[in-house]
Amino acid sequence: MFWPMLAIALGFLGIAVLGVLGIKVFLEAQRLGRQVAHTAERVNRAAEDLEKAAEDLARTGDALR
Repeated sequence: MFWPMLAIALGFLGIAVLGVLGIKVFLEAQRLGRQVAHTAERVNRAAEDLEKAAEDLARTGDALR
């Protein structure tokens, strides 16, 4: 009777460990998603700034002609 109970206990512990690891993976995936969204926002802002600077440079070049 000892071995079947031990097998059930170890099975439950294995499922519990997998559950904890699954939760950790889920939380890290959410954190990574937030970082990607933040980085994409920064890249978009930098692209807008670059576009504005290019427009200013083009206007300056046209004014010099």
